Parts: sequence; C-alpha cells; structure tokens
Amino acid sequence: MNLSSGTGQRLSTFAAALVIARRDFCAILFSRSFIFFLLGPLFPVIVAMAAGSVSHKTQEAVTRPVLGLAMSKADNAALLAASTTLEFRIGYTLPGLSVVHNARPGETVDAKRLVKEQHGGMPAVLSGTLHHPVLTGNQGQIGEWQGPVSLLAEQALNGSEQVFPAVETVPVTAVAARTHQDRMRTAQGGQTLLFLLTMLLAGMVLSNLVEEKGNKIIEVLAAAVPMDAVFFGKLFAMLGVSFVGITVWGSAYGLLTLAGGAGLGGYAAPAVGWPAFIALGVAYFAMAYLLLGAMFLTLGSMASTVREVQTLSMPASMGQLMVFFFASYAMAQPGSRIERAAEIFPLSSPFAMLARAAQDGAVMPHVMALLWQALWVTLFVRFGAQLFRRRVMKSGPQGAGKRKGKRGGKLAAA
Repeated sequence: MNLSSGTGQRLSTFAAALVIARRDFCAILFSRSFIFFLLGPLFPVIVAMAAGSVSHKTQEAVTRPVLGLAMSKADNAALLAASTTLEFRIGYTLPGLSVVHNARPGETVDAKRLVKEQHGGMPAVLSGTLHHPVLTGNQGQIGEWQGPVSLLAEQALNGSEQVFPAVETVPVTAVAARTHQDRMRTAQGGQTLLFLLTMLLAGMVLSNLVEEKGNKIIEVLAAAVPMDAVFFGKLFAMLGVSFVGITVWGSAYGLLTLAGGAGLGGYAAPAVGWPAFIALGVAYFAMAYLLLGAMFLTLGSMASTVREVQTLSMPASMGQLMVFFFASYAMAQPGSRIERAAEIFPLSSPFAMLARAAQDGAVMPHVMALLWQALWVTLFVRFGAQLFRRRVMKSGPQGAGKRKGKRGGKLAAA
C-alpha cells in the first residue's frame, strides 16, 4: 500500500484517510468472518422486541390524554388549583391539565384551531368561562370528560354555584391527538432501532484497532501518514461496512414483509414524511456511529490487550445506554429544557433529533444538528489521535523532551 504521492511527498490527511478507508473496507468486506457478522443480528432479536418500552415516562406520555385550557389566565389558574385539590381529596384521577392559551378580556378563542395545532397531543381544549365552559375535541373524549370538567369548574368557583355548570361540547372530526400519539410511537421505534444498530456495529472499530496494534500495523501507518488520517480512515471504512450490513438486513426484512403482507401500518407517518425521515435516519446513524466509534478508538488507544478492551469498553457501552434512556425521556417532554439539552449534548443529539423528525416537520434544525454533530466527531477523532500518539507512539512534547535530554547526556559524556 503506497501512502505517498507521485512526487514522493506524504499524502494529505484527506487523501490518506481515503486510502486507509479503502484498505480496511475491502479487507473486511471480502473476509470469511463478514458472513458470520451478517448473521449476528439474529441473536439480539429478543432485545429488540423487549426494547419497545424503554422508559415509563415515554409510555405515560403516549397513553395519558391531556386537556388543554384556553380560558382567561385567572380561570386557568383556578382550574389547575381545583384539579390538585380534588385529586388530593377524593383520590380521583382527573384529566391532565395544561394551559395552551390565556385568553384576553373579550377575546373569542378559536378552540378548534388550538386542538388541531397539537398542543402536546391534546384531544380536547376547554374554553369559555367557569360559568359556561365549552369543551371542544374528539367526540368520545369530550363525552367522557363532561362530568369531570363540570366538577372542576364547580370546585374552581369555590362552590358558589347552586348546581354544577353545564358543559357545552363541540366535537371536532379531525383531532390531532391520535396522530400525536402514533408519531410518538414512530419516534420511539426510530430511536430504538438507531440505538440497536449503533451498539451492534460500533464495536468493530475497537476490535480492528486492537488487532492492528498487536500486529504493529498501526505503528507503520502512523509513521507514514498523520494519525488523524488513520483514525478517520478506519471510522469511515467501518461505517461503509456497517451500511453494507444494514442494506443486507433491510433487504431481508423487506422481503419477509412483502411475503407476509405486512408493512409499516403500525406506525404513523412522521411529521417530515417517510422519505425525509429515512434519509435523516441514515444521516443520524452515521453521526451516532462516528461519535461512538471515535470514542471507542480513543479507548482502544489506551488498551494493549483484548482483556483491557473489554474492561474499558464496558463503561462506554453502559454510558451509551444511559444516553439512550436520556434521549427517550426527553422525547416525552417536547419543548422542554430537557429536550433541548438532549438535542445539544453530542452523544444523545442523533437520538433526540431523530425523534424530533417524527413529531416536528421543520427541516432547518436538522441541518444545524448534523453540522454540530460533525464538529464533535472531528474533535473526538483529533483528541483520540493525540492521545494515541502520546501513549503508544511516545511522541509529543514529553517524548521529545526525554529524547533531547538523552542526547544531551550522551554528548556531555562524550
């Protein structure tokens, strides 16, 4: 493998990374062990089935309906206080309440519009006044909530009414709550699939690096090209191998789906549409893989044996599992600070942003997120390469100082 240009100069970082990526990709793809690697996903099928509900908070957000409040600010506050009081006194689980609009004096609230705007996936909105509440939403849901809403209004009025206020109902045919709940399931399924694929495939980077360290091949490569190029080349080679594996598995799943007459009927169409959602899924898998792979490369630079690899990789794998739980928890709280934190933190950002694609149709945030994640991939790789040079290649300021001291001692002795 020639790692120099035609003029005898060293290749640039980008060109050297492509050479190493092509070398590793071909070596793995045409090996006999790659066939067994393709059979690997048959074993964690049980894990995939059990990962349908990764957190209690996510399931609660999917199944529990919430009633939106669109009265005046004072009436909304009184209803929230009444709900807390009644649940404490009688132990009756009332509808979850959330303020979606504080009406100004004399304002006519368009409750149908508020319902269709999917404020947190609410099947109904309560407007009007405490004396004349108006319940707008799904026919079946508002029928069930008439009694509880009347009870809440009476409690909010401090019992000043002789009778419970009559609740006017306005059914809406197209309610977004069902769509919101289905999209939550789509987001959860996408997150789970992304996590399983990343954890299944990212370990190849670590094993490959340790093997080449044992054979001293990595030292030959590091002497010929920049260490950053070695790390980037290995990452993108393994990413290419992973895409080959995903293509094979996806094709097999598609054939089985067509043969069984099933499909994606159990999942609602994501907010960005299926084509864009799949494209973003591929992009976020690449970023999640590169981020985790760069972290594994850094760990591999500190390990010299397979036993050390297992010892160091276990905390990283457990940490990635906690990151997945964090992103899943944030998905259940759209618009909150927790969701924003999950989207900003680099390791959880691919999972959080893929869930957002299922629930929010905006595209520009995904462009910014991918650029942000690419920046952190570069930082992780450069940090890992620097650590590898210092620990394995014994280069850098400390190593240079030691060599200089030794030469000075020899000259003094002479």
